Amino acid sequence: MAKLPKFEPPHFIAIEGPIRVGKSSLARILAERMNAVLIHDLECNPFLESFYEGKPAAALATQLYFLVERYKQLRELDLAANAHRAVVSDYLFEKDKIFAYLNLTNAELALYNRFYGLFAEQVPLPDLVIYLQAKPETLRRRIARKGVPQERQMSEEYLEEVVKAYEHFFFHYRSSSLLVVDTSEIDFVDRNEDLQELLDRLSQPVKGTQYFLPLGSASAD
Repeated sequence: MAKLPKFEPPHFIAIEGPIRVGKSSLARILAERMNAVLIHDLECNPFLESFYEGKPAAALATQLYFLVERYKQLRELDLAANAHRAVVSDYLFEKDKIFAYLNLTNAELALYNRFYGLFAEQVPLPDLVIYLQAKPETLRRRIARKGVPQERQMSEEYLEEVVKAYEHFFFHYRSSSLLVVDTSEIDFVDRNEDLQELLDRLSQPVKGTQYFLPLGSASAD
């Protein structure tokens, strides 16, 4: 993507991974190089603060708000009418269920799944998903460095559960081509050598599920 690839590039790329793994940064970089439409996940959810504070029913309200807003974003793309337009998203719609299963009671999950089932069949699937991995300790350092008060309320136990849930989800993911990238030992945001190594890999085709372990020329922290 730094150079024109010699194959037909994916038109719709989704980037995923746990909090502070670099999803939004990589999405912005790829969108600029591809001259693509950039889709951002929600930064504001009116129920999120209550969820972090552990208030009753806040988890269901938080999850349904994310689900509806993500659905609206992806439906508005209308990819069928714009088949040649490139799109980069910093989230995957299917990942919404990761947090639903982590945070909702059985009764809440049953209600959530009724809405999810209706929405999921109406949103487009990406051609390529890039899953950014990082160890929990790496993510904790990045969260502390970023300094967002709500994020710092997250317990170590919950963060480890999120990382495990992502690992489980993508181990079984088959809906699109998938590139798994370990980011624990690289910093593609602030170190150009690491970014170039990742872009070089993305200039090559990805079929099925493939793994990319960067050389780790710099610590990510």
